[in-house]
Amino acid sequence: MAKKIIFMGTPLFAVPILKSLYQNGFPISVVYTQPPQKSHRGQKINKSPIQGISETLNIDFRSPQSLKNNNEEYEFLKNLNADLAIVVAYGQIIPKNFLSLTKKGFINIHASILPKWRGAAPIQRSIMNLDTETGISIMKINEKLDSGPISNIYKIKLDQDKNAKEVSEKLSLLAADKILDNVDDILEGNLNFVDQDHSKATYAKKIFKSEGQINWNDDVSKIIGKINGLYPSPGAFFNFNGERYKILKAEIGNGIGKIGEVVSSNLEIACNNNKSIKILEIQREGKKVQKIGEFMLGSHIRKGSEISNV
Repeated sequence: MAKKIIFMGTPLFAVPILKSLYQNGFPISVVYTQPPQKSHRGQKINKSPIQGISETLNIDFRSPQSLKNNNEEYEFLKNLNADLAIVVAYGQIIPKNFLSLTKKGFINIHASILPKWRGAAPIQRSIMNLDTETGISIMKINEKLDSGPISNIYKIKLDQDKNAKEVSEKLSLLAADKILDNVDDILEGNLNFVDQDHSKATYAKKIFKSEGQINWNDDVSKIIGKINGLYPSPGAFFNFNGERYKILKAEIGNGIGKIGEVVSSNLEIACNNNKSIKILEIQREGKKVQKIGEFMLGSHIRKGSEISNV
């Protein structure tokens, strides 16, 4: 009898993984994804990336608002009698009573080296923490957040000049490749899952926009980590004369001046320890992204300006 696999995911990170499973002949019976979201002004309905690729590949999909106390979805999955569920950044907690509805359980592809960075924003937190490596963990889902036993971990070096978008793309492609062997082994009963060391767990809490504000007293490496970790959204920013400026790309310089002072004509801002942040790409609130040379042509921020931490 043909195997049945459920796929649950929502963002772009999950798309290469679903495509890889589909293109390599794994039988995806149904996809679960978050419902379409209204844009900020309510003028447009935005499908999730996983809904989009499911429609392209002609895979049945379902997008309930919630699985909690959802008897319709419980009965649907129970009657499906699937072999395995694969979850990749779905965006909902899977209720405990659902976890017994497949023969081989629910497995999760998590974008960190577990037990480090359990939770909602592992890639961003890893970059902001200046970690030297990250990876993906293949784990079995249980009741508690990202705390289930692990089968395999695949690591990559975390370069400090890479932003969250670039790291996410790299991890997604890694997962798209490695999940194929894992699924085969799980379905054949050849994969062992080992308990995590819960005493070493750390948590990657949800990112809030307010976290993006730059403190020029911080170490320059920490500021670069914030800029890269929060790219492209919500972004690292500073305020000047009542306007918000988002920094999209920057590097460490050796400019010397009072902390928060603009020390060059190309928007280099002094920090502590005789270091500076050289801004390469910037976005004024409500405007397009600009390279720093173009931005400075029309900017009121000049050499000698002081940028406070408020």
